[in-house]
Amino acid sequence: MSELLERPFSFAVVDRDATSAARRGVLRTPHGDVPTPVFMPVGTAGSVKAVTFEQVAATGARIILGNTYHLHLRPGSGLIRDLGGLHRFQHWDGAILTDSAGFQVFSLTDLVKVSEDGVRFRSHLDGAPLEFTPEISMQIQVELGADIVMAFDQCAPADAEAGEIARAVDRTGRWLERCVAAFGPGGRRAAAGYEQVLFGIMQGGILPAERRRSAEQITALDLPGYAIGGLSVGEPKAMLHAMTAESAPLLPEDRPRYLMGVGLPPQILEGIAHGLDLFDCVLPTRMGRRGHLFTRDGVVRIATKTFERSEEPLDAECTCEVCRTHSRAYLRHLFAVAEHSAVTLGTLHN
Repeated sequence: MSELLERPFSFAVVDRDATSAARRGVLRTPHGDVPTPVFMPVGTAGSVKAVTFEQVAATGARIILGNTYHLHLRPGSGLIRDLGGLHRFQHWDGAILTDSAGFQVFSLTDLVKVSEDGVRFRSHLDGAPLEFTPEISMQIQVELGADIVMAFDQCAPADAEAGEIARAVDRTGRWLERCVAAFGPGGRRAAAGYEQVLFGIMQGGILPAERRRSAEQITALDLPGYAIGGLSVGEPKAMLHAMTAESAPLLPEDRPRYLMGVGLPPQILEGIAHGLDLFDCVLPTRMGRRGHLFTRDGVVRIATKTFERSEEPLDAECTCEVCRTHSRAYLRHLFAVAEHSAVTLGTLHN
């Protein structure tokens, strides 16, 4: 553990693109260096669906995401803490970022009641009452042992009116102050035997003025990193791109900048061009399990009869195990007969 304490969190930009805001960097964490820009596979319940962590690591991934809400419900953050934290529990020696359960406030609307104090839930599993506050979110994420802990925020729906968006911005700012007070000064702590850090989250919906106001609130707290939240929640693609372009320059250049919930290749490339460093989304793995596979020419629905006799790789320029080893015809066969290995190969490729 002392060795982990000797490797505190830091971020450095090591190269910049001459024609855009894109940059390369290194996110240094107690559990290893992470080159950026980087896509973080989502391990919602302590597992990236359909693949082992050894397979995840073999793709080059050095950081994954865990879900605070789901892990709190099953098996419980206290149990994970007692068994050595999430790294040891799921046998992953790279970095881990946990979300805060703030997105569930948005996505489980029918089961949620929001107040200034926090959020009251009805579990989506059995209807049991639950409560999340900024303080509870911090406690759970610390118990999980995440390297990067996300602030508890409020995400307004894509079609929210201006007043609702403004209220969510203000509440997100007030909740962030409570997160910092519960987590540690400057958004840093070392209670898990290594340094953990807290990232703030920008909200503001599709209103540029609210985005700017949210950025001013969260960056005033001088945290180790920041995220752009409240996008990819149902707004048109053109608006997603416009708000990404609007939001990225509002965050400090010397800190890692994370675009939450964006995972389609064109959207990631758009974000990189605006100087963003971290990305996550369930879509690449979810689409991989369904046979909707990414290529440089767009998404291929591999189960269609079109590929029944194709001896070509899925993507001739891709160097992944799937493209090096298997033809489109073979992948099409696996998905057509619902073979279990199909979802693994589709996930690994995406």
